[in-house]
Order: sequence, then C-alpha cells, then structure tokens
Amino acid sequence: MFTGIIQAVGSIASMQDVGGDKRVRLNTNDLPLADVELGDSIAVSGVCLTVIEKHSDGFSADVSGETLSRTGLGNLKKSSAVNLEKAVTPTTALGGHLVSGHVDGIGEIIKRQADARSVQFSVRAPAELARYIAEKGSICIDGISLTVNAVNGDVFELNIVPHTLTQTTMDGFDVGTKINLEVDIIARYLERLLLGDRAAEKNISGAGLTQQFLAENGFAAES
Repeated sequence: MFTGIIQAVGSIASMQDVGGDKRVRLNTNDLPLADVELGDSIAVSGVCLTVIEKHSDGFSADVSGETLSRTGLGNLKKSSAVNLEKAVTPTTALGGHLVSGHVDGIGEIIKRQADARSVQFSVRAPAELARYIAEKGSICIDGISLTVNAVNGDVFELNIVPHTLTQTTMDGFDVGTKINLEVDIIARYLERLLLGDRAAEKNISGAGLTQQFLAENGFAAES
C-alpha cells in the first residue's frame, strides 16, 4: 500500500524486452534505498512494481504484459520522468489516502490553465470509472494523491498548488497528456458490498448497481 505522497521524481534509465514483458531500470535520484530489500514494492507513477535488483543509483523491476496494457508505463522511454513512492510502513504518516498501486485506467488532460499561483487541470476519465469519482473525493493520478474539485460527467477538475507541481511530474502535464488513474479503493469495495448476494452471480459488476436496485434494497428512494 501507498499514500500517494510522492517522495522523489526519478527517471527511466532503460527498458528492455524480456520474453514478451519488459525489464525497466530506474534512476531514483533523491529516493533513499538503504532500507529497500529485494522483493519490496515501489510505486512508479502510480504502478506498484517489485524490486528485483538494486543499483547504486536506483533499481530494476519487471513489468508484465498486463501492466503494460493497462497503464502508461509502456509509453515511457529513456529519460522519461516518473513519480516514486516507497510502500508504507506502520510508522508512515498517511498524508494522502490509501493507494494500492493498481491502475484502473488511463485518463487524459483536456485543459490546463493558470489560477493565480496554482494550475487547474481538467481530466477526462474512462466512462467506466466515472461513477467512482466524486467531488471533494480522492483520486490517484500517476501515483499522486489528489482531491477532486468538481465533476461533470466523465470530466473532473483539479487545482494543483505550486509545491505539488515542483515536487512531482505534474508541471510537465499538458493537453493530451495520458495519465494513470486509480480511483478510491473504498468506493470500489462499497459498490461490491452493496451488490449483496448478487455479487456471486456471473457477469455482475458495478454496472448492475442501479437506482432501482438501491431503492429495492433500502439504500435510496425510488426516482
């Protein structure tokens, strides 16, 4: 688990094809690795990767075809900047929100504009993730824990303060930038819980959680 509070900005040193997957080597810059062991997890732009080798300037990890197909890691190249966070420990301050490092989908920056010293971003999420994104709720973008300012359909708004811009990769985001999205894990579990016994049925997902279903089970008034 992670908190979405970025500890360092690293970069891709190399990406090598290995049997259909990729092995990525990362330079971690200011991220201390003295307490990191082989097999530990590090979030790389929101993607939980396992350390398989340590180097004097970083570490290496294997990236599966599944991860490449569901995240933006496959689009990175040598020198691409990445956000880094080590896994939480019992003494870690939970400054963001609980993040699993399992990316739910790819979003896209559709607008960027200055707002005094901050920057406002508009992000389009995949339609199937829109129901998990709520105003003033939490969302993880490229490993960064952020608060949603407003939601309109599949588009949500963010207001990013100067510190976050300078300490993460967000200052490099522009219209058209593709980003890793992880929705609030609590929303996913709550949706599954509300399905009750129907959760055991085949081909049932959150799409079956309708206003009618909620009303029939006492969670909402009939519309």
